[in-house]
Amino acid sequence: MGRRPNRSIYSSTSLLNIRSSKTFKPKKNIPEGSHQYELLKHAEATLGSGNLRQAVMLPEGEDLNEWIAVNTVDFFNQINMLYGTITEFCTETSCSVMSAGPRYEYHWADGTNIKKPIKCSAPKYIDYLMTWVQDQLDDETLFPSKIGVPFPKNFMSVAKTILKRLFRVYAHIYHQHFDSVMQLQEEAHLNTSFKHFIFFVQEFNLIDRRELAPLQDLIEKLGSKDR
Repeated sequence: MGRRPNRSIYSSTSLLNIRSSKTFKPKKNIPEGSHQYELLKHAEATLGSGNLRQAVMLPEGEDLNEWIAVNTVDFFNQINMLYGTITEFCTETSCSVMSAGPRYEYHWADGTNIKKPIKCSAPKYIDYLMTWVQDQLDDETLFPSKIGVPFPKNFMSVAKTILKRLFRVYAHIYHQHFDSVMQLQEEAHLNTSFKHFIFFVQEFNLIDRRELAPLQDLIEKLGSKDR
């Protein structure tokens, strides 16, 4: 039985030429195979056109779960890289709670190892979060890499939870570390990544609007620029 190809989308259009050697967690790669290779080429071509609304659309004749899996892995890799550039500024001292501005604070629970939400620092929370996401992506029963192996019935629910939690890392970076991002001259990369992420979750209704509230003004701004 063959294997699905690497699910990482970005190539030369990647925002992640940024400090490419530095990631927070190891980059997620999946062994190559033929069908998904075409999917990735399609994504590269549409991303290269600069039209992000078009780039996120389900390619004709493709499986929705497969498309969401490909992009979920890629967003993990993007956020992994982006957060990796600012870890020195996100410390137990500077970020003693995981927040997105004064009105939003996140407590961690994964339902398995930590069942009751715990208050923790942002670096600890993000470490828990990225480790948890990595575990989901590595689980062959959730994200099958072999061609012909179906996605499980709960796949969409798991993908939505992953994307909801990845959004919180964007929200924390924007609210607490945007000055550092500007200092590193990475704001264009961050904005392009986040715009792609938001257009994708909007296209398939993957994150509840209430969850997006910490960055609602920015989301509206990015959307209006694209009209």
